[in-house]
Amino acid sequence: MTVAVTGAGGTGVAKALLAALQQDDRIGHIELLVSANGRKLVAFEFQTAEDPDSVVRALEATSHKVRFLDPAGMSGPVTSGGCPTDAMIILPCAAGVLGRIAHGHTESLVERAADVMLKQRRKLVLSLREAPLNLIHLRNMVAATCATWLPSRRRGSGTAPTPPRDARMPEHGDGLEARAAARPAAATWWG
Repeated sequence: MTVAVTGAGGTGVAKALLAALQQDDRIGHIELLVSANGRKLVAFEFQTAEDPDSVVRALEATSHKVRFLDPAGMSGPVTSGGCPTDAMIILPCAAGVLGRIAHGHTESLVERAADVMLKQRRKLVLSLREAPLNLIHLRNMVAATCATWLPSRRRGSGTAPTPPRDARMPEHGDGLEARAAARPAAATWWG
């Protein structure tokens, strides 16, 4: 399983997803990628530093199952179709990342890993963190979804938008993150 965190708010949902995946016996390993903007948001939302070690601790991704990969580099196991991962979740997925994935433009390891998932016809869930959506967002969601959808296999990419947080609500600890993380996690196990 590959999990990517990009520069969209709601990193508490990513933390809840990682907690669930680390406890799931079906998951043997987790490749974790946190973009530069994702690290900035984790640092802001969890009041920590932006360095990779601080971000991994803030996301509580400390299990032996988790391997942190530097998304600034374009190398690593997730750049190859031979990588033994059958699903990827980008949570939260920034609108710009969605657009680049939908159009095959890879600027980072996150986007390259998603591109590999699409070309290998593996499960890719993009949890867009944007509201309200405009027509460009919707077209990009359709383009990414259609990139691998095969009627005979019903596998490939899909979108599972993350509900935006109300600014007046508490940031963490109210269970909303766990409920929001359950949706994209469940999407990786479809038929």
